[in-house]
Amino acid sequence: MKAYKKRRSLKKKRMGLSKYIGAFKNSSKILEGIKNNIFKSEHVEAEAALRIDVCNKCNFLDTSGSKCLVPGTQPCCGSCGCSLTLKTRSLSSECPEGKWPALMTEDEEDLLNQQLEEDGRD
Repeated sequence: MKAYKKRRSLKKKRMGLSKYIGAFKNSSKILEGIKNNIFKSEHVEAEAALRIDVCNKCNFLDTSGSKCLVPGTQPCCGSCGCSLTLKTRSLSSECPEGKWPALMTEDEEDLLNQQLEEDGRD
């Protein structure tokens, strides 16, 4: 019985570590979500609303924060641990369960944001 508990504990630790590695690999997407959450734009907010509607119906939705990568950032995705406030606003992010796609690459989103800023100045 002890060996089983030890294996299960190690498996949980590896799963938790993989979420942190995934977050590190996706740090630019996380920053994109933070930026889009601070500097709100109509097109991003419209997409975020569509995405969060899907997330609210998902069995991976974590409203308690027990599976969030960063404590206190709920609601989050129980599959990847990301804050949904940020992930749904990152247009280059996709749902890890395939329920909504990335709409563009990070480079394409940067270009779009530049064009929108320039249009706003005209």
